[in-house]
Amino acid sequence: MYPDVKIPTKVPGIIAMKFSSRARYGLRAMIALAQGYRKGPISLAEIAESEDISLSYLEQLMAILRKASLVEGTRGAHGGYQLTADPVSITAGQVVRALEGPLAPTECVSEGGESGYCRRETVCPSKPLWEQVRNSIAQVLDTTTLADLCSTDKLEVG
Repeated sequence: MYPDVKIPTKVPGIIAMKFSSRARYGLRAMIALAQGYRKGPISLAEIAESEDISLSYLEQLMAILRKASLVEGTRGAHGGYQLTADPVSITAGQVVRALEGPLAPTECVSEGGESGYCRRETVCPSKPLWEQVRNSIAQVLDTTTLADLCSTDKLEVG
């Protein structure tokens, strides 16, 4: 893409900008629930095995998603979890925000963040770039539904 620019793979002391395992694993679990939508509850053990996610970690994620009203649990022998709405109406953005909080490539442009985080914000030449990065990520997440993710041929990578 940029042949003259060397991009370091690792820089000591610097963490790359990326989503955490909470968002990645939580989204995979939600896609599994979307694939089983209207077939009844799916056990966490089944999702943990099919998605290769620790059962105890998956339980933590589902507790957060349940509090966000994205999933509901059913107890009993045939219990498990299911989506609270059709996969067409749940976006990746809803899932990621439930698990991660507001999108924030930098603290000064966090969604819903208050001004005054940085004394340079009114004169910062890079702030508009970070706002554009945040908005671009939000646009992709908020226009991609779980139904879209169940059918990868519908996704455009470009």
